[in-house]
This record gives sequence, structure tokens and C-alpha cells, in this order.
Amino acid sequence: MRNEHDTPETLMEAVKFYADFEHCKAVMTEARWPDGIVRCPTCGTDHVRYMANTRRWKCYAKHPRPQFSLKVGTIFEDSPLGLDKWLVAVWLLADSKNGISSYELGRALGVTQKTAWFMLHRVRKAMQAGTFLKLDGEVEVDETFIGGKARNMHVAQRQRRITGTGAKDKTAVMGIVKRGGEVCTAVVPDRKKNTLQAEIVKNVEAGAALYSDDLRSLKRGIHGTYVSVEPFHLHLYLDEQTFRYNNRKMDDAGRFNAVLRQIVDKRLAYDELIGKAAMEKQRQEFSKEIETWKANN
Repeated sequence: MRNEHDTPETLMEAVKFYADFEHCKAVMTEARWPDGIVRCPTCGTDHVRYMANTRRWKCYAKHPRPQFSLKVGTIFEDSPLGLDKWLVAVWLLADSKNGISSYELGRALGVTQKTAWFMLHRVRKAMQAGTFLKLDGEVEVDETFIGGKARNMHVAQRQRRITGTGAKDKTAVMGIVKRGGEVCTAVVPDRKKNTLQAEIVKNVEAGAALYSDDLRSLKRGIHGTYVSVEPFHLHLYLDEQTFRYNNRKMDDAGRFNAVLRQIVDKRLAYDELIGKAAMEKQRQEFSKEIETWKANN
């Protein structure tokens, strides 16, 4: 078992520590199988054998995927990057106070900005709470509009995204926080009464005392670190900020381990991230409309 003091405290320490595959293997094994028993991610059996030469396990049950690595079934699956880079990425995002941009991560790891952007979204996927517990006691509720500040955008970005003033071209976000406790956030389609009440019913216990407040902390990372966030991806950035707030009392090692405990069964394909499937569906529907129009005219 790893000693908690093995968790790096600086970027330099993290790079050196996770450069050793045995350290990565110990960290990942403890996170994935805390009871120390390695199980096949496909069938769940513990009848497996580790093959040191290939750094993979072999499952003796009969199914199409008898071999698996530490990445299989996690947010790291199918990535050509090694765990030495992935675990440093997790460490950086989990332990930063206001997040880290894809440009910063790319420079730190020696990868492209596009690769770093995809990595960060995968880690944010692991930060999703996945809890159904409702907030009780004294609960603050507020909604706001989020959108990058025009003065911080490249001129091309500004022309594409800013077409009006005020809330126009911005996305509505709702935050609900228990005083002294946890927060939950959600992207909402609008600020209408029925929309906001539905979120409150879903996330707040009946009988809780509701207050309206200004949750400025949710916007700090968007305006400061990320500048411009596409509405399609906003929920992932909210997951990151929610994770950071709800684990604010943990130390660096605690937050790092909290993310690793949630890496299983949260794969995020690139096509899914960029909405390729949705765009292809829209294209097909549009093509059908065109064909129908041609047939009728």
C-alpha cells in the first residue's frame, strides 16, 4: 500500500514521482481496487494474472477481452499517453485553486493544446459527484449568466460569440449551496420560475430554509482561468468548480485521491465531447428536409 506522504506536493515532485511506472501502478491499483484484489473490468472475476513484460493482466474467464491494462474501464482508456502524464494532469487540476488552462497543461506535459484540452475534460468527467443526496438546513439559491468577457477574447472569438449586450449570448447557471456544506450546480435553459423550482425540488430537502445569495465563486474560474467556455461544455467546468468547492477542506493528497476513486466507468470519447454525433444527426435531418422540399417542389 502507498504511504499518503508519497503524494507529491509540487509539480516537480509530481513529474519525478509518476515517471516511475511502479509508482503509477501502485497509485492506480489502490484507487481501482482498494481491497487489494485485482478484478477483470469486463467480467469482474479475480481469476487474473499480471504479466510484467506487457504491464497487463490476463483474465482466465472466456470473453472477447481477456487482457486489460490499468487504463481499461477508466477515463484514461484508449489514450496513447502514459500514466506518467495522466497522473500529473490529475494532480494539477485537482490541486489548483482556480483551475488550469489547456495551454498551461500542454506546456507542462509537452503535449499539444488540443490534447491537453481533451485530457482536462476527461478529468472533469471524473470529478462529477454522482450523488443523489439532497441539501438540507439553510440553503442558498441563486442563478447567474456565464459567458467569457469580450475584452479577453480573440477578435474572431468575439465576433462569433458576442452578438448583443447583457445576458444575450450567455448561458444560465444555477447554484445551490448548503451554508457551511456542499454545493450543487446545473446549467439551466432559462431563468423562468418553473425551471428554477424544478432544480430546487430535485436538489433540496423539503423543509429546508431557502435564501437568495450571489455565488460569485462559481464565476471566478470562468472569467480568470478559462476566459471563454462553450455552452456545450459548460457542465464539465461546473463539475470541476463543484468538486473544488465540496472538497475545499481536503489537503492536496485528499483531493487527488478523491478524483482517482471516481475514474472508473466514466469514459469520454472525443466525438462525444465535441458533439460530433449530435452534429451528424442534425446534418442528416437537414438533408432529409432538403430532399423532402425538392420532392415537393
